[in-house]
Amino acid sequence: MKTISIEENQKSQKYLGEKGLIVLIAFLSAFIPLSTDLYLPALPRMAENFKAAPSLINLTLILFFVFFAAGSLIWGPLSDKYGRKCILLTGLVIYTLASVLCAFSGNVYQLILYRIIQAIASGAATAVAQAIVKDSYSGRRRVSVLAIVTSMTMVAPIVAPVVGALILKFTSWRGVFMVLAAIGLLVTFAVIAMEETIVQRSTGSILQSLGRLGVVAKNPEFMSILLAFSLMSIPMMSFISSSSYIYVNQFGLSEQVYSYYFAANAFFMVIGPLLYMKLTRLVKPAWLITASFIIACISGIFISLVGIYGPWMFTLSLIPATLAGSITRPPSANLMMEQQKEDTGAVVSLMSFAFTVFGSIGMIIISLDWENRVLVMGLMYIVFAVASLMVWSRISKKSFVQQVLNK
Repeated sequence: MKTISIEENQKSQKYLGEKGLIVLIAFLSAFIPLSTDLYLPALPRMAENFKAAPSLINLTLILFFVFFAAGSLIWGPLSDKYGRKCILLTGLVIYTLASVLCAFSGNVYQLILYRIIQAIASGAATAVAQAIVKDSYSGRRRVSVLAIVTSMTMVAPIVAPVVGALILKFTSWRGVFMVLAAIGLLVTFAVIAMEETIVQRSTGSILQSLGRLGVVAKNPEFMSILLAFSLMSIPMMSFISSSSYIYVNQFGLSEQVYSYYFAANAFFMVIGPLLYMKLTRLVKPAWLITASFIIACISGIFISLVGIYGPWMFTLSLIPATLAGSITRPPSANLMMEQQKEDTGAVVSLMSFAFTVFGSIGMIIISLDWENRVLVMGLMYIVFAVASLMVWSRISKKSFVQQVLNK
């Protein structure tokens, strides 16, 4: 089989070009924040509309992440066998149809079912997006592209709640899902214009392709890095799922004002990856990652102590943890990709799976009947930042980490 270089593979994007490919990867990577954050302002209203408890409405979020995790395990290995483009188109068509069905849900149980379908389809977009990055880039250029893509992706949490709140001014929550359907359709057309990026496909059966997940999971270097960085998704996702209840119900803000606070916090998600690229010219990457975990822990302490005293205090206490978490995303993704030279689809599937499963744990914890959700969130940041720091301290000086960070 002819081997195609990464440079040749990039040039094959004659319709999208390199910039177009990066924008497409960013949109694919943003499917999760778009599918969740866009309708966060509507959660309290949906509970009233369906006459359902907030815990039941929260299942549309929690189960979304659970089934997204399950779906991402399937799509990645299948993209190694059938190609990135084919799998993307399949997932996007299902996602678009599921979004329409969500808009026409007659009760909360129908909505939960259609959100599950939407979630499974979303796994194709997110898992394959990261596989395309590894197909097309290497070395520091890959880290740079990951930083750009992550920053562009993090624009979604800024824009989505604001847009969602604006949509609610003119229509009901159902309109939010129609917007998601339109986004799915537009991205489908972009993928049609994309040239295939995978160089060499796996030739085994479907079961053998899925079995590559086990091969990657037996890689101790990959799994140790995966654990170190996935733990922080627990407190992070607890904020995503509970933010509207904290700002709207606890602090008494309107849906529109809540979206501004959410956007202010999400802004620091955008600058984190770009800040990482700047800071690594002055500071060793391993030290910067260590500092990020320490900052997240300190931020958790402030959330616990002063976050309850108002929306501004809560937001200002949370921002350092948000920034610290986003700084580690480009290097962590590249570190994990470099631990397995083949099976790219399986690698990114396990990355998405772990991040989502741990995040779902945070969402479940914060959705319990706590008297003070802000305090619980702060404690989660403290506990899991310390846990991540302990794992990172054990592996950060290992050769399999240093060789990648020092490239």
